[in-house]
Amino acid sequence: QCRFLLAPMKKKVLPLRSNPLHHLNQHNLMRSNIPTPPHHVNRSEVLDYKTYEENRDEKRKQILAIKRLRRIHLGNYLTLLFENHDTILYQIQEMIRVEKIVRESDIQEQIDTYNALLGKPGQLGCTLLIEITEENQRQLLLTEWNGLQKQIFARLPNDKKIYAEYDSAQTDGRRLSAVQYLTFEVDEAPTALGCDFPGMRETIELDTNLKTSLTEDLKKTLI
Repeated sequence: QCRFLLAPMKKKVLPLRSNPLHHLNQHNLMRSNIPTPPHHVNRSEVLDYKTYEENRDEKRKQILAIKRLRRIHLGNYLTLLFENHDTILYQIQEMIRVEKIVRESDIQEQIDTYNALLGKPGQLGCTLLIEITEENQRQLLLTEWNGLQKQIFARLPNDKKIYAEYDSAQTDGRRLSAVQYLTFEVDEAPTALGCDFPGMRETIELDTNLKTSLTEDLKKTLI
């Protein structure tokens, strides 16, 4: 099965300058006096790649367990993976390790870029993976499904639908990227996730573990 995964990837490593997140929310990369949101990764948490390597296997097991609780499938093609501080720190460390990044400005660029995936206080960050196994259908479907990113929603306990915010740079106007970075601005954890795109309508109720995990993550955006 072909899976489109958030960089870094084991089999194909993109150079730092072609990082697929490089375009994402570039205005967030500008240094300012705005306080760092409480759920974002700070520079002091990031290890040099050699030190990180010492306990990498154990850290990877921990992160896989965290991701397992925050993953949900919508139909046959869509997977939503909610990110939090720990998963983003892991991805920063992995990118630094793979690229052997040591220059301080490049490390900070990775931190700023990946932090953008977490959103602002009161937001849940989510990676949408569009998983198309049929190689000869991929480009056609990504074109047909343009606009799908506007139709992903979180349903709150009061039945209100909150549609995801997305980065317009993730489409060229006619075709989607197979990986979309979304945020949901909510005041409590959702009870269901769904898609309203024609032909792909689906609503999935969240299990207790996922609701609990998202409740914890949301609280940490506000502490």
